[in-house]
Amino acid sequence: MANASTIDGWRQAPRLTSFSAFFDRTAGGLDGMPDVAVPRPDLSMLDFDVECAVFFDTQKALWGAFDSHYFASIPFRLEEECRLGAATLSFALNRWMSKSSPATLYTLGAGTGCLARTLGVLGGGRIKTLCCSPTAANQTAFNRRRGSEHAHFFLGPFFELDDARYASDDALEPFSEGFDILLEDTTFQMYGSDRVQQLDFIMPRIRDGGLLIQVQKLSHPDRDLYDARERQKDDLFKPRYFSRANISGKKSEILDTMVDFQVDLEATTNALRSFFRYSVATWNSGNFYTIVSSNSRSSILAFTSLLKRPALPPAYCYAELPLVLVDTSSDPIGAVLHWRGDVGHASHRTAA
Repeated sequence: MANASTIDGWRQAPRLTSFSAFFDRTAGGLDGMPDVAVPRPDLSMLDFDVECAVFFDTQKALWGAFDSHYFASIPFRLEEECRLGAATLSFALNRWMSKSSPATLYTLGAGTGCLARTLGVLGGGRIKTLCCSPTAANQTAFNRRRGSEHAHFFLGPFFELDDARYASDDALEPFSEGFDILLEDTTFQMYGSDRVQQLDFIMPRIRDGGLLIQVQKLSHPDRDLYDARERQKDDLFKPRYFSRANISGKKSEILDTMVDFQVDLEATTNALRSFFRYSVATWNSGNFYTIVSSNSRSSILAFTSLLKRPALPPAYCYAELPLVLVDTSSDPIGAVLHWRGDVGHASHRTAA
């Protein structure tokens, strides 16, 4: 568990200091809103999949202001949300059925917790969800469109949800035994670059057979390549939703500072290897990645088999997916990974 010095460092990090006002304004719909168009997924890239379509149809009614900002800012992240949400729903329901008790999910950060609220609705009591944010406007958006009594919100940063808090807060009782799925969505990079310390803090909350799903923005050893992918995002994707003035304003206020706490793929892989037997990158868009990790071979294979193929134009994807980052020599997963709907196995790579 993190010591007092580490916690103090997280408390002084940009998310709670220099970025705080930006997140307050954005969550309240006062700044950073798409001013050209509202994001909508291209379901053709998901083969008009019914499960993905149902997930989005449910989620769109629950969006808060921050959700529009978020999905308009990351290329094809909304299609990934549909893909990820549909797979997470199926995985959680399978956990519910096998345990004969509700599955539990925690989105660490993630603004208004829209994915968690959507799963609370679709789970119909079979999935209990928790999300956290230190931004009061996100809590307001959560309460306005909670969607389900099975979705819960904690107002505060992730590191305040420690053992003492779970033991003393009656509202957290459904989560006292941990989570089947823990989702970290571009949160760690707001608090520091030591991924080992951050993972060490959350690991005790992941149940046996559970998953850690991370959506991360990663740095790159070649800064020119990193910058080229950023230009692709800013010059080709974001103008669909934002005016040029809006894009430039956000870049100068937020994005230039965010680079400080990003880590590259090698660093995040090394950190994950300290805690997990298996980690797989299942999505890549520019500098953004989805990475799924577990100590259960059956769980990670089950989850990846529930994912549709990544839904984005090839020009935005710079990794051959699925990309195995952490594996075991005794019981490897690479050769048997596959996407939902594929005939045979998905082609995969193993990270060097």
